[in-house]
Amino acid sequence: MQKILDTLLIGISQGSIYALMSLALVLVWRSTRVVNFAQAGQAVLSTYVGFEIASRTGNFWISLIFAVIAGALIGAAVDVLLMRVLFKHATSGPALVVAPVIATLGLLGLIRSIVGLVWGGEYRSIPAPASKDGFTFGTTTIPFSPLNSVIVAAVALVLIAISILFTRTNLGLALRASAYAPEIARLAGVRTSQTRTIGWAIAGGVGGVAGMLITSYNFLSPYSLDLLLVFGFIAAVVGGLESMVGAVVGAMILGIGLTFILNYVNTSLTFVSGFVVLIIVLLVKPDGLIGSRKGRRA
Repeated sequence: MQKILDTLLIGISQGSIYALMSLALVLVWRSTRVVNFAQAGQAVLSTYVGFEIASRTGNFWISLIFAVIAGALIGAAVDVLLMRVLFKHATSGPALVVAPVIATLGLLGLIRSIVGLVWGGEYRSIPAPASKDGFTFGTTTIPFSPLNSVIVAAVALVLIAISILFTRTNLGLALRASAYAPEIARLAGVRTSQTRTIGWAIAGGVGGVAGMLITSYNFLSPYSLDLLLVFGFIAAVVGGLESMVGAVVGAMILGIGLTFILNYVNTSLTFVSGFVVLIIVLLVKPDGLIGSRKGRRA
């Protein structure tokens, strides 16, 4: 029974980590209709900015603020310098769908190369904002630490803030309108280009949060968030690319499921199991567990 409880807690911890990247991916998708595979590279670059601040101040929270600002600026720059040009020249047809995805894959490689040239490939660490030691109750220590609590709380706060943004504000309405019906939005007076840039900036800031919290848990290198991108994308699709709640639900299902496979089946099946889950969901419910063709949810 204790092993099952420990496995569940580890799964929740892993699911919370996946959820941060999943939320950033869903945010870009809902704002711009682009699957941003460069999100891992943007998060790594903003995390290195946070690392530089942390190495000088020794304060995680100050470095987190700088990482979020850097992530927002990087996200805005990606839209202004790359995505606007692509959407301008690929106005319709398959190119409109394929070109941005290919561009984000190329951008991911470019950012990783730049990071490697500037900071090198060695592992680096960022001081954690809370203890990594599991909570102890009597003689039992559970695999869930104060740092895990901080990550879970961060996921909850980001989810609540983004859900309020999309469902309760004029900016959220403008973001959705710019993504789904840009021509109509422009006729209604929405500056779609600037609005999409804001969407990219917000997603970049969320990526900065993800990078800093995950790095404080593990380590930082030019490739340290690649696996997180894979599982974050799977979680987003499983939960439903249209739903912020779905992104978190999908991440929790994936985290708990993979942890049970790791502990009870075979460690070598952990990575491939994520793709098996993805294929099953796409076959059974292509819109995701919380996605819907008839309407969009928070």
